[in-house]
Amino acid sequence: MSGVKELGYVVYEVSDLADWEHFAVELLGMRFGEKTDGGFTLRTDEKAHRWIVTGGPADDLVATGYEVSDAAALDALVDKVRAAGVEVTQGDDALAAARKVERVFVTADPMGNRVELVTGLADAATPFESAKLLGGFVTGAGGAGHQVLPAHGVSREEYLHFYIDLLGFKVSDVIVEELAPGVVADLIFLHCNGRHHTVAFGDLPSPKKTHHFMVEVTDIRDVGLAYDRCMDARQPFEMTLGMHPNDHMFSFYVHTPSGFSVEYGWGGLIIDDATWEVKTLDKLHSWGHRPPGVVAGLLAAAPAPNGEDH
Repeated sequence: MSGVKELGYVVYEVSDLADWEHFAVELLGMRFGEKTDGGFTLRTDEKAHRWIVTGGPADDLVATGYEVSDAAALDALVDKVRAAGVEVTQGDDALAAARKVERVFVTADPMGNRVELVTGLADAATPFESAKLLGGFVTGAGGAGHQVLPAHGVSREEYLHFYIDLLGFKVSDVIVEELAPGVVADLIFLHCNGRHHTVAFGDLPSPKKTHHFMVEVTDIRDVGLAYDRCMDARQPFEMTLGMHPNDHMFSFYVHTPSGFSVEYGWGGLIIDDATWEVKTLDKLHSWGHRPPGVVAGLLAAAPAPNGEDH
């Protein structure tokens, strides 16, 4: 596949660095990378970082780093994007050093999201270990994870031109579900490697640039343990445990201290482009993934055992 090979890293600007460190390390099981001038980095594997957290008021996505296989492929991709009339600038040595990559070029997608095209994301000096996980995080050839980004009114034709025609993504599938009369969820999922999707888009009711980022673990027990840690810490959930029909991810969604969510999952589907068939599905969730308020309401309305009051 030409174009980007994986999602290398994401950059977030957050208003409470201490809350974020606790959330990522103590609740999710990431490893603290290093302090930076304006924040810190987080590790989920042998790479120097997968998340870069900087201090500031935005509480939102700042940039996504997509890795390209080598220098020649990066040059070819940059030329292709520029030939389509999209502005691309080369990042300086300071930016490359901060991102811990060999080279970096900066552009933006049609929604205005900053996209960094890079090669040579460095390894950390020490092996990855987590004090909270029984297993590890799934990265490798699939990259750091996936993210779902609101389209914010930009046409599907426009953003698919950028991600498919220019960056080299392929469509995995589409989900269209009527959530309520006149309220339709319509999402499209794209992949650039075997991971079912690296990015997905839809007209989501979110003021932020990102809806969620997904991290996947190798041991199903770690999903349950993280769920309990978040519950015990009273970290607000977006959705309970459940499973998606398209990528088969068993997961829950928890709000970050910045308000957008993290999907924490296990068992994601691997795509083989030689046999994969693009389909349109009619449900976002196979089961579960219910808003906590709905669950609380159902429990409150349930009759007590032996007719006793709650």
